[in-house]
Amino acid sequence: MPLASIPSPSEGVWYLGFIPIRAYALCIVLGVVVAVWLSERRWRARGGQSGTIIDIAVPAVIFGLIGGRLYHVITDWQTYFGDRAIKKPYQALFIWEGGLGIWGAIALGGVGVWIACRRRGLSLSAVADTVAPGIAFAQAIGRWGNWFNQELYGGPTTLPWGLEIDVRHGGEPGVLYHPTFLYESIWNVALGFALILAGKWFSLRHGRLFALYVAGYTLGRFWIEGLRIDPVGGVDHAVTFLGLRINQWTSIVVFAGALIYLWATRGKDTAEIVVPASAQGDDGAAADPAHPADQADEDELRRPADPSGGDGPGESSGADHPEGADSLEDVEGPKSPEGPKSAAAGDLDGTEGTAGPEATAASDRLAVPEEKNAR
Repeated sequence: MPLASIPSPSEGVWYLGFIPIRAYALCIVLGVVVAVWLSERRWRARGGQSGTIIDIAVPAVIFGLIGGRLYHVITDWQTYFGDRAIKKPYQALFIWEGGLGIWGAIALGGVGVWIACRRRGLSLSAVADTVAPGIAFAQAIGRWGNWFNQELYGGPTTLPWGLEIDVRHGGEPGVLYHPTFLYESIWNVALGFALILAGKWFSLRHGRLFALYVAGYTLGRFWIEGLRIDPVGGVDHAVTFLGLRINQWTSIVVFAGALIYLWATRGKDTAEIVVPASAQGDDGAAADPAHPADQADEDELRRPADPSGGDGPGESSGADHPEGADSLEDVEGPKSPEGPKSAAAGDLDGTEGTAGPEATAASDRLAVPEEKNAR
């Protein structure tokens, strides 16, 4: 009898009246919340708009759940279909009973992110790099749902952290099993922190940080998958090819793809769009939602100039008042027989010319203080 072990929960479902509260679903929801919270903070720190990641997360989660379930049903189709099926075909829709393939979740969830980024005019690679650590943390939390369901455990072990599994979930009395859910959870937590540090220490943009996440996850998934004994691809046994399970082969292929992407984009340093053009002014800054970027407030135009010549609240610095001008006459310059000149026009293009409607309007506004004093 082992001296120490990890017990499995006796129940994975609680009832609030007639409403079932499933631990597996709670773990997934908590993981999503943490991922969105962290990614939103990282996006704002990068210069993006608040709320962007929250909006993108909606289609990403929906597509991800569908993709994760599809991958599970496709790779474990004999569980639901065929002569040896142990579940009814309609139970393939019972996502709360467990069974989400991370490969399908990331692939189809990525499609949801791509659609959202395309509609918003954002760079998909910038969003992918931002959410990479959050995805790793979400997976770490979601794996605890497997603990509540007593599923996806490894082979027998005598280690003091062996996992107890009930007979009704495939365990044997007195036998402990590798807690592969715990191994992957710890691996993903470490990966999440490693990605955050890598993003600070290195210039990993244009999807390279996300590719590093993919490489890091598949590296850990490969050896953890080798410990598992759940029948992936079959009813009572796991389908293997050349001694490796389906998910191990998937890990190899995806890991190689991540390395190829990292190499192919190693010198890419073009700008990425984190703020859509519709939210920017003419100078690239975020537009004032109160009015167009090139339209000043009416009270700013009518406000008298500060007689001291300083940058007061009623004036803007720079082109409006040339440096060293002590009065309105210094700004306007000597009078011309042809009429008042446009100071703004002379400043902008360096040429002399008669005043247009805009310059005349500007002169009228500047003359307001003198008219008031005359009264």
